[in-house]
Amino acid sequence: MSVRPRVYARPLLAAIATVAVLTGTAAAAPQASTASAASTPSTASAALDDTYYQDALGKTGPALESALHTIISDQTRLSYSQVWDALKDTDEDPTDSSKVILLYTGRSQAKSENGGDSDQWNREHVWAKSHGDFGTATGPGTDIHHLRPEDVSVNSTRGNKDFDNGGSQLGEAPGNYTDSDSFEPRDAVKGDVARMILYMAVRYEGDDSFSDLEPNESVDNGSAPYIGRLSVLKQWNQEDPPDSFEQRRNDVVFDRYQHNRNPFIDHPEWVEAIW
Repeated sequence: MSVRPRVYARPLLAAIATVAVLTGTAAAAPQASTASAASTPSTASAALDDTYYQDALGKTGPALESALHTIISDQTRLSYSQVWDALKDTDEDPTDSSKVILLYTGRSQAKSENGGDSDQWNREHVWAKSHGDFGTATGPGTDIHHLRPEDVSVNSTRGNKDFDNGGSQLGEAPGNYTDSDSFEPRDAVKGDVARMILYMAVRYEGDDSFSDLEPNESVDNGSAPYIGRLSVLKQWNQEDPPDSFEQRRNDVVFDRYQHNRNPFIDHPEWVEAIW
């Protein structure tokens, strides 16, 4: 696979001022440096540290992963049909409440244009459901921390490929690249993808009826319960820190639907602390 040099110039976006009130819209992004962004907790995470994350503080490695697994496993589970309405809320366009933002294309599309037809949007499993064979079963198959709206044909192009840099650009979704065994999302959501994948790895540890999901360094995982490449996902987490859209989404999932959080959005530095 050929690897293209990537240049990132995404501004570090303002942290959420509070976790007690949801505004329903994403804040405008200020112009600021991204240096060390993934090592700086948000104001929201500081408030959560006293409550939600208190049992994880001060830990690293397997101890931190185990603590976070216990914390985030306390959740409300949705049915696959309930996911449609949830995504219309979690991924709402902050400038137009009648639309959602599609993950890979970045297109704003009417909430009502969901389904299976060409150019409609459907439910993309960022951790491909065949990687662990969980399908659309209630649990990992319906966990909206990794389910996102996406164009039907772009979703199909991504398929169950692992994540990596390189490939040919998608004509239908400029900024996204793919080859025979991997998919590279646009720069603006690289970190989002990484944090969703790593959330799934911590949430689903094989202590229920589902597989133990783990990241690795491969891009040919097929139906095994693994997704790669971990080194690239870690790089994406550093270079594309959480923005206000991603932070608001985490709040909405927590407050209105599953009542659990993606800890790597609140504390992106925990990625390096575990892996």
